[in-house]
Amino acid sequence: MNFSHITWLDDRGHIKPPLFLYLILVFLARGWCIFIASLTQFNDRSGLVRLFYPEKTDFILALVAGVGAVFIYGLIIAERKRSWLILRPLFCKSIWFLWFLLILDGVFLLQRIVHDDYLFKLGYSLDALFLFWSVIYVLKSKRLSYYFADWTTEDNDSHQPTKTQ
Repeated sequence: MNFSHITWLDDRGHIKPPLFLYLILVFLARGWCIFIASLTQFNDRSGLVRLFYPEKTDFILALVAGVGAVFIYGLIIAERKRSWLILRPLFCKSIWFLWFLLILDGVFLLQRIVHDDYLFKLGYSLDALFLFWSVIYVLKSKRLSYYFADWTTEDNDSHQPTKTQ
């Protein structure tokens, strides 16, 4: 049988993380991305942050929500290497943690909209649109659910050397 048409498996037969999962994690960690980008400006480091987050509390809330996305990214790295066996149960439950982060980001978006007295802003609408598509993707994607269920105990047992007498 020829399985060359299945592009979502790696050489070892494990499911690769979907690209849209990485985009969701960057979206959820956008506060950290903006913070890191602002460190490259020498004359006004807070200018870029104020462009995206005029209120300091909104920026701090984005950093808080982004910590979870960075944690899920660390779990993905651990899964790809099949190391840190203690993280395997957390990885299997990380779909629920991703749901929590999406809901938390939606609550923070509503808080920012209320803070601006329900005025329309393009940034809020783009955030809401990407949040909407992310929720639909996490809800309907079979590949994502297969990916989060792929790291099993049998995988770890086959990689460990056996003891000979």
